[in-house]
Amino acid sequence: MLALDIGTIGYLFSVAAYVALAIVLLIGWRDRKLHGALLITVALTSLLWAAVLAWQGTFTTQSDQLVLITEFLRDSAWVAFLWGILRKGGASSKAIPRAIDAVALISVGLVLGSLVLITFPEQLIDEATLSTILLLSKIGLILAVLILVEHLFRYTAAQRRWAIKYLCLAIVGVYVFDFYKYVEALLFQDIDIARWEARGYIHALVVPLIAVSAARNPQWHLDVYVSRRLVFHSTVIVASGSYLIVMAAAGFYLRRYGGDWGHVSQVVLVFAAVLFLMIVALSTQVRAKLKVFISKHFFNYRYDYREEWLRMTRTLVSGSTEERLPIRAIRAIADILESPGGQLWLKQSNGRLLPVERWNSSESLEMSQADSESLMRFLLDTEWVIELKEYREHRDRYRDLVLSAELLAAGKFWLIVPLLHDRDLIGFILLIPSRATQSINWEDRDILKVAAREVAGYLAQSETLRALTEARQFEGFNRLSAYMIHDLKNLIAQLSLVISNAQRHRANPEFLQDVIGTVENSVARMTRLLEQLRTGAVPRQLERVDLVQVTSQAVEMRSVTEPRPRLVSGDGKVMLEADRDRLLAIVKHLIQNAQEATAANGSVNVRVWRENTRGYLAIEDNGCGMSEEFIRERLFRPFDTTKGLTGMGIGAFEAREMFRALGGDIVVASEPDRGTQLLCSVSLSEVAVEQPAVSDEVSS
Repeated sequence: MLALDIGTIGYLFSVAAYVALAIVLLIGWRDRKLHGALLITVALTSLLWAAVLAWQGTFTTQSDQLVLITEFLRDSAWVAFLWGILRKGGASSKAIPRAIDAVALISVGLVLGSLVLITFPEQLIDEATLSTILLLSKIGLILAVLILVEHLFRYTAAQRRWAIKYLCLAIVGVYVFDFYKYVEALLFQDIDIARWEARGYIHALVVPLIAVSAARNPQWHLDVYVSRRLVFHSTVIVASGSYLIVMAAAGFYLRRYGGDWGHVSQVVLVFAAVLFLMIVALSTQVRAKLKVFISKHFFNYRYDYREEWLRMTRTLVSGSTEERLPIRAIRAIADILESPGGQLWLKQSNGRLLPVERWNSSESLEMSQADSESLMRFLLDTEWVIELKEYREHRDRYRDLVLSAELLAAGKFWLIVPLLHDRDLIGFILLIPSRATQSINWEDRDILKVAAREVAGYLAQSETLRALTEARQFEGFNRLSAYMIHDLKNLIAQLSLVISNAQRHRANPEFLQDVIGTVENSVARMTRLLEQLRTGAVPRQLERVDLVQVTSQAVEMRSVTEPRPRLVSGDGKVMLEADRDRLLAIVKHLIQNAQEATAANGSVNVRVWRENTRGYLAIEDNGCGMSEEFIRERLFRPFDTTKGLTGMGIGAFEAREMFRALGGDIVVASEPDRGTQLLCSVSLSEVAVEQPAVSDEVSS
């Protein structure tokens, strides 16, 4: 028959708590080390003990023998665990007296003797004597456990006691209660029922303390992880629920005993209680202090480093378009310590530190050149996080560092966090006091240093991208200027050729006609150059042109120079859409390059033909040729020339870009001292798309 009285419910709570503890410990057990195994044994034997008592209360069965066996097993597990920590754990085992071993051996003897007496009670001893002996054995085991706990706390280094204090508190609380209960039972030969039924609740209450200590002791090889976020929200919910229960009880009391004012007082009290709870819940200062309290007292480390790193990364890379990177950088550092704002100072090109951004900080500061140099030198040498309050109180710790009185104004600013990147100081972040107003320790400083280096990397990368963008803008301008100079050089060369022939052919009407045409062409091209300089755009005049006719004209124009080029084949038409002047200038330039690489008695042959939807232009010479490395590394590299001061190094590059814009390419085949072949291809099936805006034209 089921009978769930108050004591049975308490033992059921205890069963649930030990089940949760055992699962957590089993999941977090790493490396299969002794201390972890012993603590898991403690959890399992305690679970067995609580389960037997819960089963006994639920089904109203009497099994005192089984209860005693499980109780002695639980006690022996605690003795083994504590002795294992003292001898093999974090305590100073060399200083521990050898009497501890004797305490452990006596405990083993008490457990074994008690188990024998429990198993064969009738054959060995009468019931009254057995009860007394078992009570004395139980009290002896309790004293052994308490002695071991006392030695564990005493011989643990002071700086490590925070890791075991909750474990010691839990064990002492349980066993002092048991000591009082069993001593009373020994004196009066009767066990108090109320205290017996309260044990389940007591064990359920101390289980979280054991779990906290397990999480704080990685040397036990127990990776017990509890989310700080979960603990924070659970704490808020429990605290809020407890507060509302208390307020509800107070309201019930007012309503029942408040007379005529009772009902009104209850309504006002409940409203005020809910309003106060909402104010507290929305207070960032209260939330910050609660997070600090939980991190200090319930976790091995103050920070959940995975969560902090993810949060900081999201802050740096996921900012809105209105929130620039400098503000996100301040916020990423400030959020670590719950600081509500700060300022970003960066080193300028003149070596001085200046504020470049503020976040929730209206203070306007200036730093002299001397103070700026002093601070940069100190931060670069020490990489310290400077706490301004500590600087005001202990200036001797900061050597020759000098900070302005405005910066040290009490309460305005809190920390100076250096931003170091590749062994260079790029600036610092100045934080205002935290909402939690806590002093910082080594862990705060370490996480700030690591986070600041990450932020410095983002800021340095952003500055590098900005400088690269400016460099590319200047590069584009310089390249445009270079192309203009290249085109002007070609125009000057063309006009110089006219002047040099004027003395011989000035009386020739055909020569004069050619001169007029050349000058008109030069004026038109210079006009387009001026338009390009004025607007920055490259005007294109795409038209239907015949590659054969353009090549023939280029060959004719280059025939004044030895070796004279020869158009080997050119029957039929190869029609395409292109800028005719530019295409003519490119072809002339390629023929000129072939002539300059070939001796006067050599040969330069030009061919044009069509295959399906593609047109081809081949220029072959038997000149000096080029190496494969030169073709790969230098031929098409802009501003790389072998002509000294007479060349710009952009002709081959622009020729390739133009043919690529026409849907083709330039393929070069060459061998040193054997000659070169340039094979240029174009697409004839589609209208040429917009060509690269690198130059108006290139002429030979």
